Amino acid sequence: MTTLLVSQPNFADHRTPKGHSERADRIVAVNEALSGREFAGLVRRDAPYGDLMLAELVHDRHYLQILRDARPAEGIRQIDADTFISEGSMDAVAVGLGGALAALDAVVMGEVSNAFCAIRPPGHHAEIAKPMGFCLINTVAIVAREAQRKYGADRVAIVDFDVHHGNGTQDIFADDPSVFYASSHQMPLYPGTGSPSETGVGNIVNVGLPAHSGGAAMREAYESKILPALERFAPDILLLSAGFDAHYRDPLAQLEWVDEDFAWLTGKFMDVAAKCCGNRIVSLLEGGYDLKGLASGVQHHVSTLMNGR
Repeated sequence: MTTLLVSQPNFADHRTPKGHSERADRIVAVNEALSGREFAGLVRRDAPYGDLMLAELVHDRHYLQILRDARPAEGIRQIDADTFISEGSMDAVAVGLGGALAALDAVVMGEVSNAFCAIRPPGHHAEIAKPMGFCLINTVAIVAREAQRKYGADRVAIVDFDVHHGNGTQDIFADDPSVFYASSHQMPLYPGTGSPSETGVGNIVNVGLPAHSGGAAMREAYESKILPALERFAPDILLLSAGFDAHYRDPLAQLEWVDEDFAWLTGKFMDVAAKCCGNRIVSLLEGGYDLKGLASGVQHHVSTLMNGR
């Protein structure tokens, strides 16, 4: 396996208030975690600027203007209880998107087998017409649409293992059978969506996991529900909303996964990708708010992408 690491040079341009969980130190921790000798085999690239107009593939046509109007000339402005935008946020969003799209290009064109994108802010809570939950644009959804538009992918799968349900991604694709979306998440927990009864047009699989259920419950849920459905869908490419806030150290949730759970899950995704889509996986960082838990979870995820199980 050849794995691409896409890094975001301007990750700190998106500023949040002091003490906010989604902070620039997250990417510092990820970059340090992936700097060791065991990761010397990574192909490394800096993210380029992406075309923010591609947001119109998944968001309302006035959505970008809403964000631009909210952006302050200097400092930080609050959008909702959890979500903030600063003077440099749109530049950070554009480079994060550009990195994810560069990863898509490299994987689809066969330059690498798979890719991990160390980018921020996260995106999976951003709905068609509403930024929320730390998220400004839904990057993984845009990548899915670009895989279809640019590369003619008939079936794109997104699997979201962030501890919070990706309400935005579900909102965007709920009526589209060409995109499969599956999520495992703590329930009940923010944002309150993700009931197993929410199935879209048969393309949505939600598995709610109770607090303190640990890795055993996660593994059973994936083996009995998500992985069989993903394999039946037989995607042309697999995108991952890779949140590490299910880690036992994370302050915002209580699923209590350990590092080996992230490695196991990554290996299972690789098994499906080997069967269905020529190993093509693009993984995008979403949550993970304890710096040590985030770093170790990412290490196990990326090591497995590089080396298999």
